[in-house]
Amino acid sequence: MHWYLEVFRKYAVFEGRARRKEFWLFFLFSSIVAMFLVVIDEFMGWKFEIDGDDLGFLSTLYYIAIFIPYLAVIIRRLHDTDRSGWWVLIALIPLVGVIVLLVFLILKGTEGDNRYGPDPKASEASETW
Repeated sequence: MHWYLEVFRKYAVFEGRARRKEFWLFFLFSSIVAMFLVVIDEFMGWKFEIDGDDLGFLSTLYYIAIFIPYLAVIIRRLHDTDRSGWWVLIALIPLVGVIVLLVFLILKGTEGDNRYGPDPKASEASETW
């Protein structure tokens, strides 16, 4: 839960680096919250229609609320692999772009400092001691 809240503390911080753990735990908790909200929307009947699609009210609000922090953590994750945040735009290429971005998000970050900042893994280890 710490990693989920940490991303919200850095709500619109597009600088620095994010560990794999930070990104994937945020992704996991966000997915769980979104599924929970979809169930509540279904149960309560809180839906509205846009272009023939039924959208849940609470889940749509949640998706809007997490868009910026989600984008920020993706960009910080790309920085950890020593790539520019502009690589996030590769996801706009159908199918192939999403796969390439997914591979970048899975890759291990560069050890030590890089041009985007200090190694978040090393700084976290020094804080615990």
